[in-house]
Amino acid sequence: MKSLNCRYRRRNLGSAMNKSETVVVTGFGPFRQFLTNTSWEAAKGLKLIGLGENVDVHVRELPVSYLKTQKVIGELWHTLNPKFAVHLGLARGSSVVILEQTGKNTGYRDRDVCGYCPETRCCVEGGAQKLESVINMRAVSKHFRQAGMNVVYSRDAGRYLCDFAYYCSLYHGQGRAALIHVPTSGTLASADRLVPLLQALIQKILEQLEEHSKTRDPPFVSMRSTEVTEPAALL
Repeated sequence: MKSLNCRYRRRNLGSAMNKSETVVVTGFGPFRQFLTNTSWEAAKGLKLIGLGENVDVHVRELPVSYLKTQKVIGELWHTLNPKFAVHLGLARGSSVVILEQTGKNTGYRDRDVCGYCPETRCCVEGGAQKLESVINMRAVSKHFRQAGMNVVYSRDAGRYLCDFAYYCSLYHGQGRAALIHVPTSGTLASADRLVPLLQALIQKILEQLEEHSKTRDPPFVSMRSTEVTEPAALL
């Protein structure tokens, strides 16, 4: 794999974002054996190195709780009105970064850290079965794979808190969100390698978002079956 410069550095987006815009980046709190959650550590790392001169990075830790996460996601969108939201989560057993395309509304059966599971088994009652990001994650992953990076594409985010948070954010943000699963093993589990890669990924996403905003297409709602890119236990 070609390595990124391990030194944290700020990069400009050039013409991609012409004025200061808020980008929300979230990670999850402690979960089972992960007393220090890599996703939240990565979010804090992104706050330190930034996403460009014209991007105001707002980070927030999400508790591994359906009710609290649902509330926080709604508050973030309604109070900050961000340009975009990036949610980071763990992919246990994975050694690659996974870009998720789709958030699913139903099928949530696993209990959170509070022992709670939604009675309705869904994120938003009456909402679409699936929502997709306005970002073409397949194209982003292809770009980085061609550069030798361990980045893959997925349409199945796992139906747990990551998937739940993603759907809620896609719902509130009209598709202006991304979910990135980060690895717990391999070289990319190191913050020195992971954070710069995430920085580059998000900047590429924001560049594509700028192009998308010019077309003003509505977010795509998918009713197709999911496809699993890599078997991994997803938060």
